[in-house]
Amino acid sequence: MDVVQQRIDQFLERQRPVLRTIAPDLDPFALFSSDLLRGGKRFRALFCYWGWQSVAGLDTGFDPLGTPPDARSLDSVMGASTALEFFHAAALVHDDIMDNSDTRRGLPSAHRRFERLHREGSWLGSAEDFGTSGALLMGDLLLAWSDELVSEAFDGLLSRDAARAARVEFNRMRTEVTVGQYLDILEENAWRTVPDIDLLPRAQRVIVYKSAKYSVEAPLTIGAAMAGGSPEALESLRHFGLPLGIAYQLRDDLLGVFGDPEVTGKPAGDDLREGKRTVLVAMARRSLPAGAVRLLDELLGDPELDDDQIAMLQATLRDSGAVDAVEQSISDQVERATHALDRSALSPSARAQLTRLADTVTRRTS
Repeated sequence: MDVVQQRIDQFLERQRPVLRTIAPDLDPFALFSSDLLRGGKRFRALFCYWGWQSVAGLDTGFDPLGTPPDARSLDSVMGASTALEFFHAAALVHDDIMDNSDTRRGLPSAHRRFERLHREGSWLGSAEDFGTSGALLMGDLLLAWSDELVSEAFDGLLSRDAARAARVEFNRMRTEVTVGQYLDILEENAWRTVPDIDLLPRAQRVIVYKSAKYSVEAPLTIGAAMAGGSPEALESLRHFGLPLGIAYQLRDDLLGVFGDPEVTGKPAGDDLREGKRTVLVAMARRSLPAGAVRLLDELLGDPELDDDQIAMLQATLRDSGAVDAVEQSISDQVERATHALDRSALSPSARAQLTRLADTVTRRTS
């Protein structure tokens, strides 16, 4: 079991008796959180560690998914990495509510699990409303736990300046991803009132603030700040992290339409049913004839789309050239990221590992 998973499990085990002291009815919060946090690729934890390593320059040979050495600063970095996983889990719970998603990581999403509790208990009122309320509170609790973990991690640093700098990066990330999520739902609801020429740049703005910064750039700079990184070092990581984060989300957008459900843990074409106004969709609209655009706009966001309609929309997106254009954009962003890394003064071991991670996060299938 990796270090981050160990820390997740240990933290939740400490919380279980706290919740049970309040009421045994709170057991689902620990159970559902544990199930959600058992999945994932730990990209944010890895980027946080290698952000720290890129500045610390310690060739310890430590694998962050293996057994850590006894080092106070490294212990703090692992604590912050764990906090990022809790923050990510909270964002997923809230995102699934807003997108009305049924599944997450191959399991029912949190609000669906709370709905099931309501139905199985034959309770009063609406199961759907109870599910939404329960999941909202679960997401809020995960956010609170994330802040508890990150505060403990920053308090463990010897340098108060490093702790303050890392807190600034963490706070900025929380603001950016929250408003980025709002921009995402705004595009889903307000796109008809936006001039067509503005749809692509607005979709690109969503990618930057909802995902790119929080998935790659922020974990890198949090780790680097914890190591006492200079403004120049943090800026180097931003130049690497932002384009890589954009490429990461572009790959995610393709998987949301074309991904294999057995691999992604989500239904095929899930983003089409949810009506995601992604860069992929904006690029397709620019290339398709007017009739095809009208059909795309009519079907996109219909939760009742059947498999044939999903296949037809997938073919439309491919035929528009948008898929090839997004693949090219991914390649371009990765090239920008690796070029920035090559020009940086970061430690050689970190540059090598970050280069490998860039390939991993942009070529993934889930």
